[in-house]
Amino acid sequence: MNNPDYIFETSWEVCNQVGGICAVLATRSATMQTLFPDHVVFFGPDLGERSDQFFREDKRILGRWQKPGNVRVGRWQIPGNPIAVLVNYQYLWPQKDEIYSWAWNHFGVQSHAAYGDYDDSAMFGYAVGEAMNSLQAALTKGDKKIKTVVHAHEWQTAFTLFYLKNRCPDIATIFTTHATGIGRSIAGNGKPLYDYFTAYNGDQMASELNMVSKHSAEKNAARVADCFTTVSEPTARECEQLLERRPDVVLPNGFEQDFVPKGKAFTACRQEARRVLAEVAGKRLHLSRPIDPERDHFIGIAGRLEWRNKGIDVFLDAVERLAYRWNGDEQVVAFVLVPYLDHPSFSHNERVHVVFVPYYLDGHDPLVQRTYYDTLIGLDATVFPSYYEPWGYTPLESAAFSVPTITTTLSGFGQWAKTLLKGKADHLTDGVCVMTRTDSNGLELIEQLAGELNDYLHLSADEKAAAGKAAAAVAKKTLWKHFFKHYLEAYSVANTRHSQS
Repeated sequence: MNNPDYIFETSWEVCNQVGGICAVLATRSATMQTLFPDHVVFFGPDLGERSDQFFREDKRILGRWQKPGNVRVGRWQIPGNPIAVLVNYQYLWPQKDEIYSWAWNHFGVQSHAAYGDYDDSAMFGYAVGEAMNSLQAALTKGDKKIKTVVHAHEWQTAFTLFYLKNRCPDIATIFTTHATGIGRSIAGNGKPLYDYFTAYNGDQMASELNMVSKHSAEKNAARVADCFTTVSEPTARECEQLLERRPDVVLPNGFEQDFVPKGKAFTACRQEARRVLAEVAGKRLHLSRPIDPERDHFIGIAGRLEWRNKGIDVFLDAVERLAYRWNGDEQVVAFVLVPYLDHPSFSHNERVHVVFVPYYLDGHDPLVQRTYYDTLIGLDATVFPSYYEPWGYTPLESAAFSVPTITTTLSGFGQWAKTLLKGKADHLTDGVCVMTRTDSNGLELIEQLAGELNDYLHLSADEKAAAGKAAAAVAKKTLWKHFFKHYLEAYSVANTRHSQS
């Protein structure tokens, strides 16, 4: 393997908990620190107090570097405590038009149609490129070259790659798209992504869906990177179709056992989570009979507010069907753990209820006041009937916490799990249940989900415990000690290609 001396990694989600990419980086950091101790540097946006929840400044780190005034150096407060550099990009606003002209002239990036978060992402990416260039120069000793690989995640970091390609050509580059912007937009706008997949043209759809600038940045970043990667085989095909470059390496998302309590601590954490969930349900529902955390059933869905892509609509419809079927004496509470300020009301019968928890569960929300993991562990089962899911961290996290989970064949994790289990992933008792989802089987899927939940919740405590063990066994196959070899391959590809260019 052609390994690097240093790895500079950047994402909008460094020290900034937004979605699945933060989990990818955070769970992988301990493994990286073991293999490359303090030679891994994460670059993220300096968002002030929001970043400081996860960051501890330490000016002694990287002491040879004459740090620019717009950066803070410290450690990311996650397993492994890797070095983190927070970059303030506000100083670049007066240069925005000049930077966009430069990106057009050198890389053909069409920033003229920019709106929303594009400007922030572009300025952030450019500022990170400047900081990386400065740090690389500080690490270089005399004539000895430092072999550095920069790993940039998602279109928000595209301008980092553009900067380095143009102004710091000694650094090898990797670009990872976790989901193509245009693929997510096609799916999110209710268009049939899969039935007409081979007929879609990325550039044409970007124009139709007002995604020109973001798509242009992403497509050009994929084009210029020494190594282009994504997270699953389905997304690799999507990249080839919509970005017109086949990824060089697939980097499946792993997990780490450090996040899961063990033995008596696991039992205690689960019991406390169930107590809190019962309390939350009581506050939201005002029932005549209190929710019993030892007797009643808790199911849930979590993730970003993408009704169709994440399958939230299908989940709610399935819960409604479950309410018609349910004949148990116990109550069933379906939790929707999705940040959503203007959440809708939802009808419930005497024993099946829906509770919206419309906050990021970071331990500081006004309702649960527990982290997502400390809440997840209390559920009996989770449901993630995704329509668009390049990998699927939520079902993987659920399995890691011994909570049986439902996902779909349109999820990268779902396809991986079905292969791992040799197709035997049909029921929650298998630990991971992978249901077929297409552009046209929505009603069938809803009925199947309702039936599966009904059957599972009627099982004995011992049968449910066995399903939880089966889920954990699947998750153990995703530990980074199994998956990190793919990153080493990507580093090698980037260094080899870069040396040949």
